[in-house]
Amino acid sequence: MSGIINVMSVDVEDYFQVGAFEHTIPRDAWETWPCRVEANVGRILELFARHEVQATFFTLGWIAQRYPGVVRAIVAAGHELASHGHGHQRVTGLTREAFGEDVTRAKKLLEDLSGVPVSGYRAPSFSIGRANLWALDVLAEAGYRYSSSIYPIAHDHYGMPEAPRFPYRPKTCPALLEIPPTTVPLAGRNLPAAGGGYFRLLPYAASRWLIGRVNRLERRPAVFYFHPWEIDPAQPRVPGAPLKSRLRHYVNLDRMTAKLDRLCVDFRWGRADRVYAAELKYP
Repeated sequence: MSGIINVMSVDVEDYFQVGAFEHTIPRDAWETWPCRVEANVGRILELFARHEVQATFFTLGWIAQRYPGVVRAIVAAGHELASHGHGHQRVTGLTREAFGEDVTRAKKLLEDLSGVPVSGYRAPSFSIGRANLWALDVLAEAGYRYSSSIYPIAHDHYGMPEAPRFPYRPKTCPALLEIPPTTVPLAGRNLPAAGGGYFRLLPYAASRWLIGRVNRLERRPAVFYFHPWEIDPAQPRVPGAPLKSRLRHYVNLDRMTAKLDRLCVDFRWGRADRVYAAELKYP
């Protein structure tokens, strides 16, 4: 195990809210689907407690409003509460005004429920990139201190491969620290090494090697993420979803908990605000 403390993060949303199903499940139908996030977050908190892992939970305002106990349990266990916005809308589909309203609403709700300040934000589907860097200014204006929203990879739905691989202050918005999910450069491109569907798809040994490479060779922390629905193989299946979306969403759900167990043993993990405390200090 490396002495480096990596960032463990959880994007708190439910299975019917994911980008893969956004064209299959209308937003106004969310209330009709059974919500499983409360039980799944409880299982994650138990997993982290067992391994003495601290993490950052990027939490949807929509979830917090309906399940305030989830927010309070996260904070009571010593984890960092951060924002995933309110309505899980891609930033690419919002105006500057609508985005400002969404992130301000989420921050206020989370802070009111928890009694702790919320300084971090992660965009749904990593939907901040070269075409909407104005969103970083909006986040800074709303009182956020850091973002983890720009994924430096090429992907069919998101990504800005030319962006820095490690935390930086964007030239357009130096008041905000951007903390990108982890990648590993190989054969002229950045390979995703941060978690989510990639972690479920790849053999555990591959993910362990990617994260370990960043720790050993570059001497930098990795930034890992996953979602509560990814540890829930019994979740309802969504009929009518495209094959590609179903493959992305359901692959290896039954193996995820065991892989996370190994990950918690093989590496050291902490909260984003503490791992990057020095970088968050801004003169």
